[in-house]
Amino acid sequence: MIIRAALVANLALGVLAGLVAAFIVPARVDAQVSTKAFRLAYLSSLSETDQKYSLAALRQGLRDLGYSEGQNIVITARYAEGKFERLSALAAELVAMKPDVIVTAGPQPAHAVKESTDTIPIVLAVISDPVREGLVASLARPGGNITGMSFENPELTAKRLELLKQAIPRVKRVAVLSDATFGRTGGLRELQTAAAALGLELNVIEVRGPDDFNAAFRSARSGRADALVVLASPLLNAHRRKLTEHAARNRLPATYEVRAFVEAGGLMSYGPSFADMYRRAAAYIDKILKGARPADLPVEQASRFELVVNLKTAKALGLTLPPSVLQRADEVIQ
Repeated sequence: MIIRAALVANLALGVLAGLVAAFIVPARVDAQVSTKAFRLAYLSSLSETDQKYSLAALRQGLRDLGYSEGQNIVITARYAEGKFERLSALAAELVAMKPDVIVTAGPQPAHAVKESTDTIPIVLAVISDPVREGLVASLARPGGNITGMSFENPELTAKRLELLKQAIPRVKRVAVLSDATFGRTGGLRELQTAAAALGLELNVIEVRGPDDFNAAFRSARSGRADALVVLASPLLNAHRRKLTEHAARNRLPATYEVRAFVEAGGLMSYGPSFADMYRRAAAYIDKILKGARPADLPVEQASRFELVVNLKTAKALGLTLPPSVLQRADEVIQ
């Protein structure tokens, strides 16, 4: 009887252990799956310093969605430092790491990554027109492995000219700096229409690189320009510090599309909020990591725009900006 009782007890313990294992072991496996660290790669044609605030916005967007860097997501970034010829090698290096998603900023990094992979999902954090760039089939149905954020809006260029005229009513002649290598007008047609309505003369000056900047500003001076409009392009964005320094030396108040120019000493900018676009790009990353296909995620347009003014630059140029412009500004840099 004692032996039989012991056998029954051992049998009961074995069944209980099996039941415990059935419930406890899967729970441990689930915990391991839920804490997997996803791998995110990032490629920019600019420097790490130039991309500091943009990446901070992306990280904030990821945190808002429950991602914690170093715990359930790891970010590896590469920067071309304005040397576009480095992008192909950097893209290949990132692709070789087999990340779950690659984020790009601008057309050149996007093309470099696209040439290196057609399977790893690519999220465009900021780009003007991915359809014209040949990166997606359409905004509504991107197809392939690429989707993300776009900010194409030629009318914004005309709006920048209007704001410049409001800020400096005496302006009559405006030099327009355009990147001849960019392959698009960047709103030049809308700019010419707005200039005619405002009674302004435009002098369009094309450049192909930083070596052309001195000649471009000499041309602006010889044309007696009162102000400057810089049409956005990856090349000009990469050399924004040189451009704002040229504008300061030539005492030319200038307006730009990207706020980073104003942070570098430019007078004013009006354009899409890149910080907002980077935060929204995090939502694409989240959806893809949860199983969505880039081909099924429509490209979204920028919806938040900002006017940024540098008062320190205005004072250095001897300008007193009207209250109407300052009150309208989203940010005034003192």
